[in-house]
Amino acid sequence: MLELGILGLGEGRSTMSAALNSSKWHLKMICDLSLDLCRKRADEFKMYEFTTDYEEMLADQAIDVIAIYTPDHLHIQHIKMALEHGKHVVCTKPFIDDLSKAAELIALQEKTGKKIFVGQSSRFFEPMKKQRADFMDGAIGELITVESHYHADHRWFLEKPWSLQQSFKWLYGGLSHPVDFIRWYLPNIQEVMGYGMLSSNGQKGGLQHPDTMHFIFKSTDGRVARVSGCYTGPVQPVTRDSEMTCILRGTQGCSQGDYMDLRYAITDKTGEERMLTWEHKLKHYFRFEGKSHHAGEYQNYLEYFADSIEQGFTAYPDLKEGIGTIAVLHAMDKSLKEGRPVQIAEVMKENGLDPKTLSHE
Repeated sequence: MLELGILGLGEGRSTMSAALNSSKWHLKMICDLSLDLCRKRADEFKMYEFTTDYEEMLADQAIDVIAIYTPDHLHIQHIKMALEHGKHVVCTKPFIDDLSKAAELIALQEKTGKKIFVGQSSRFFEPMKKQRADFMDGAIGELITVESHYHADHRWFLEKPWSLQQSFKWLYGGLSHPVDFIRWYLPNIQEVMGYGMLSSNGQKGGLQHPDTMHFIFKSTDGRVARVSGCYTGPVQPVTRDSEMTCILRGTQGCSQGDYMDLRYAITDKTGEERMLTWEHKLKHYFRFEGKSHHAGEYQNYLEYFADSIEQGFTAYPDLKEGIGTIAVLHAMDKSLKEGRPVQIAEVMKENGLDPKTLSHE
């Protein structure tokens, strides 16, 4: 059993539940700058080993892994501190916000030999797990294209003061999910082009960056993909649409995973059509009020990471894959600003990264 420390108890709430319900983890300590939030989580989970001092948690020699759920701009600092204290790291998405610090992070990980896993939780929801397994088994033949979106009425999110700051962008906070799906199936994205706008709802709510975006991606092998995100307006009823979807179109079939709806459909290479749902796992995935926290997928990825540490394999997305996704997101951001297609290699070179070090070829 591995010993876990959790930093950041907002989103870290799901990770607390995940660890406390897993036979592979022991939650040793939790940490947040807010003493009130520490006490709230301690009372909620009856787990009273907490601190407001990150250094105190890092100094605990019994802790094997630090799980980081702090604001995006703090991730690099918190990851570095954990590595320097000899801890493995789980870090929530989006992984880092400053690509110019990526090379330094790669060097530090190589020096310490510790594992870094990006908590790209969407991969660990039941429909997406089944879709990946079918794809790897050849159920839809050779992949032609990928389509993904994340559309949600997140006007409630604007009640969080930090969501209105200059540093917050739905491009990173929202689109990082469907972009990760694209890179899962087409890891070597070469170029991206996109357009975006700040809707009237977003303007009224106080947002400073686009909340409505559409992008086209081109891979080095010529295949294309598309991603869209709309975050500040109503969405279709779930019987018609899903907040987040990944569609794989292959030479012999097609599959669609609908994230929050725990729904999966496939037309396989035999022509058979199937639809699966996982209503019986609703309590595993959604343990709190509504669907604002998805503790089940966090437990799934924590257990996968635990296995990787104990069995010696690499858990993906790892450090380099996480950095690669951030490079794609930076290129998307640049395309929005400059109104032109942007090469991923261009963004990497601007930030002192050799594209070859992150290539999957």
